[in-house]
Amino acid sequence: MTIPLPSGSPAMVAPTFGISADGLPVARIGDNAFAMLPGRDGRHYLASGWKIGRSLAEWRRDDFYGHSGEIADEAAFRARVLEHAEHQREQQALGRREISSPAHTPWGPSQGAIVYAEGVECHSTAGHGGFKLSAERNRKVDPVLRVAGGFYEEDEAWAIVAITFPHLFTSFERRCAERTMKDSWPDAWETIFGTILTPGESREKDRRAFEAAHAEDWVVISAITSEQQPGFVECVAAPGGYRGSGTEERRFLVPSDDYTLGRFGFVIDPDRHAVYGGPSSFIGWQERTAT
Repeated sequence: MTIPLPSGSPAMVAPTFGISADGLPVARIGDNAFAMLPGRDGRHYLASGWKIGRSLAEWRRDDFYGHSGEIADEAAFRARVLEHAEHQREQQALGRREISSPAHTPWGPSQGAIVYAEGVECHSTAGHGGFKLSAERNRKVDPVLRVAGGFYEEDEAWAIVAITFPHLFTSFERRCAERTMKDSWPDAWETIFGTILTPGESREKDRRAFEAAHAEDWVVISAITSEQQPGFVECVAAPGGYRGSGTEERRFLVPSDDYTLGRFGFVIDPDRHAVYGGPSSFIGWQERTAT
C-alpha cells in the first residue's frame, strides 16, 4: 500500500456529492474527485480524478482514470467517499511533513520522504518505496516481524510499521494494516495478539487449508477455451496444483458453465470432468498430442 501525501486543508475535507453530465454518481473532496463507474457484468468500481476545474454537474467519465476497487451500489460509493474524507481529516491532524532526502534505500535512491515522527520516514524512489525506521524505533518492532536494517517495503511490510506505531496512522490505514497482517503474516498476528484466525479471516491460512484439503486432487494449473470442443474449457491439472519438473500433468475437459476460478484454483471433479486426450488448444501440448 502506498501511503498518500496529505492534500488540501482541513476546511476542504468535507465531501460534496452530485451527478455528472453523463448521469454518474460523483463526489469531490478538496482536489480529489471520485465517480462510481460501471464495470463488467453489472458491477461498478470506484474511479478517481484530480483537480477537475468544473462543477460536478459538468464532470464526465473521461475525467477519471484511477481504479480503486469494486463497489456494490451508490450507498457503497458514498461510504467509500466518506471513509476517504475521514482518512484525510485524520491524516492532516497527524502533521506529517514532506522532506527531500539523500538516503539510499533497498529500492534505490530516495526521491523524497514523508516524516511520520522522529525515526519514522516513508521514502519514495523511482520504482518502489517504503518505510525506514531508526535503530531505536526498529527495536520496538516485535522480533517475529522485525527486519534487520529497518527498511519495510510499501506493498505489505508497511503494515508492520503501522501495527507497531498505530498512533502515527489514520483509522483507515490501521484497518488496511490489520487486513494485510492477517492475510500475509497470520502466525505472527496470532502470536502477538493471542488469538486464532478463523476461516475467512486470513488469505494465507485459507490458502494453506485449501492446499492441505486438495493435496491429492487434480487442481488446474492452466486453462484455455477449447477450439476443438465447443462449450468446454481445456484444463491442464496437477496433483495439488503443484508445478515443476517431474510433476504429473493431465488434461481435462470442463464444461464452460462449470469453470469458475476460485480464490486458490479450480479442483477437478473426476465424476464430472473427463480426462481428455484429443487435439489441444495449448501450443505446448499440440506436439505431444500429435505423436
